[in-house]
Amino acid sequence: MILEIAQIDVKPGSEPDFEAGIREAAAIFQAAKGCHSFQVRRSVEKPQRYRLLIEWETLEAHTRDFTGSEAWQAYRARVSPFFEGPPSVEHTELTLKAF
Repeated sequence: MILEIAQIDVKPGSEPDFEAGIREAAAIFQAAKGCHSFQVRRSVEKPQRYRLLIEWETLEAHTRDFTGSEAWQAYRARVSPFFEGPPSVEHTELTLKAF
């Protein structure tokens, strides 16, 4: 399992619009092949910063099958107008689970 972590900073004042768009986009991820979970977290210290935590079956499920697809374009259409800059994205593998 691969965890994608996307850090997104949104334009000041656009937080409610971004949250509405990402809420709509949840269904896109739910239907995406190889996507196992989708979670959005907002920073307490920097309220314009969000992190998307998306579990993919494989790296290729995200990078090859989803990115660039019509579903990805629909997701981006809903949220990218609110981006302050390009998201920072990385993929991680579980190394330790203590609880």
